[in-house]
Amino acid sequence: MSGPLQGQVVLVVGRGGGIARAVAVAARDAGARVVAAGRNRETLADVYAGEPDITADTVDLTDEASIAALGTKLGKIDHVVSTASAGARGRLADLGREAVRLSFDTKVIGPLMLAKHLAPRMREGGSFTLFSGVAAVKITAGTLGVAITNGAADVLARSLALEMAPVRVNAISPGVVDTGAWDALGEEGKEGYFTEMKARNPARRIGTPNDIANAVLFAMTSDFLTGETLHIDGGEPLT
Repeated sequence: MSGPLQGQVVLVVGRGGGIARAVAVAARDAGARVVAAGRNRETLADVYAGEPDITADTVDLTDEASIAALGTKLGKIDHVVSTASAGARGRLADLGREAVRLSFDTKVIGPLMLAKHLAPRMREGGSFTLFSGVAAVKITAGTLGVAITNGAADVLARSLALEMAPVRVNAISPGVVDTGAWDALGEEGKEGYFTEMKARNPARRIGTPNDIANAVLFAMTSDFLTGETLHIDGGEPLT
């Protein structure tokens, strides 16, 4: 399949659904050979069964040895996208140290270690894309742990853009996106929340995984873009 990523290798780290899957498929459709990696290779293999040019592998972002082993296995690579997260939601009195630690370990320290071990393997013109989130710029009660994690991810992207140059590094900051992340609210709760958000944000709709995947594809293929956070959030911080 021809496209702007023709002949390139893209690593997508994350779960097998929602945004990670949309990114993997978009990169493949743009011509790349995609490696989808996460803690459970078997689950990912099932998710991508029947999808040509997408293979599954194993990585645990909380384990540096696991990251190093994946790098050795992959060899040369063009683009890395880390979508992984572990939310630490709740108000101050309810936040536990381990939840906050896991949030940072997965979304900040993990990508930092990915950069450490994969940067030497990345080809000229390559890119590294990590994920932040709207909570970093729209502060609300109950999202303290998520907000500080996302803020750190934004700073990490800018710092890595200098350290990894000429490999380009950017962050994607999604707003509310219709993925399984909101299923815990229950059908009625999710519908009510989405209705409220659609009425409030300037785009007047909820984001889709494809909205985010398109932004990732833009970050991967825009060779004069680095050290930036792309806010794909329907204008939510303006409200």
